[in-house]
Amino acid sequence: MSEDKPLRHDILTLMDSFIEQIQQMRRILIGVSVSAIVLAPLALALSLYLILHPSFFAVLEIENEFGLILSVLLGAVIVISGIWFFTGIRQYRSMSAWKNRYKEYSQQKEEMDKKIASQFNLDQE
Repeated sequence: MSEDKPLRHDILTLMDSFIEQIQQMRRILIGVSVSAIVLAPLALALSLYLILHPSFFAVLEIENEFGLILSVLLGAVIVISGIWFFTGIRQYRSMSAWKNRYKEYSQQKEEMDKKIASQFNLDQE
């Protein structure tokens, strides 16, 4: 039985460490999400400006291969930026939900630690 208590403590410490690592990754993912939310509309706006510019079609007519490649690339930028934007929003919402669940977990853990410490007259660190 005496080996069971340290093992249980080690598992709980390991879980806390794992959750803290996830919390740090969440911060990075929020940064990626915010960059997608900011940069994707910028790429969309620039692409749409080029496509809607009056001389764009003139360039397409004058430059056969270049015009075709430019059209394909701008189309790809628009599609990828749209996907990137919506993925960024979705990821940001997901990370916000994780933040709320993590906060709730931390509060419950603190309450449980205090309750156990007071029940068994243990010193809290």
